[in-house]
Amino acid sequence: MRFTSEQRLDDGVLEREFTLGEVPGILWTPGSASAPAPLILLGHPGGLHKMYPRLVARARHSAAEGFAAATIELPGSGDRPRSAAAEQARADLRRALEAGEPVDDAIVDRLVLPLVEKAVPEWQAALDALLPLPGIGGPVGYSGGVIAIGTRLAVVEPRISAAVLFAGSFVPRALFEEARRVTIPLHVLLQWDDEGNDRQRALDLFDAFGSKEKTLHANLGGHTGVPQFAGDAAAQFFTRHLS
Repeated sequence: MRFTSEQRLDDGVLEREFTLGEVPGILWTPGSASAPAPLILLGHPGGLHKMYPRLVARARHSAAEGFAAATIELPGSGDRPRSAAAEQARADLRRALEAGEPVDDAIVDRLVLPLVEKAVPEWQAALDALLPLPGIGGPVGYSGGVIAIGTRLAVVEPRISAAVLFAGSFVPRALFEEARRVTIPLHVLLQWDDEGNDRQRALDLFDAFGSKEKTLHANLGGHTGVPQFAGDAAAQFFTRHLS
């Protein structure tokens, strides 16, 4: 890991950009802490620059609760090399949605499964580099999307103790079997009128999760219309499980 920039935000949060091999990322740590802070991994669906306003808002909210937060660039996003196969799958998905047609499982598999296979080891490598840093400790939470990435991480990464999953992206059916092996506490956010999401599949995925503690928080509205009180409930979830 190599830090490339550093700035102190107006609320005292320290923001540091880094690279981990070829993968860019950002780390936010609370301005003052008497003990190493628990860490929340901030999942997201796109490039860091595009998603930055939403990511920094989430990170500052986390810091106010005493948590450090970190995120990395997904494969094929931002300035990272594009995959021709993924670009074609994304175009096919967009075409189906614009035509009001059902999204074929093969399109979802072509788009999401390779992303999960590449992104999850990168998240694990980021954890390897972040946890030894001064001011950061366990436990670790995962918050956000892509929900298929969060599901895989919840199965294979024992350092993650709890997860808030955003049900706003398509899920390959192969991930349902993995969902049954998830045992950590889950808080799932679902926007009922999300124009780019399969609501029934999201409900089926929630049903498949094997966790004894799992909560579904569904609200009316589109993809970016998550109400503030839903975010507050997610923060309370992490306070219970990571503090």
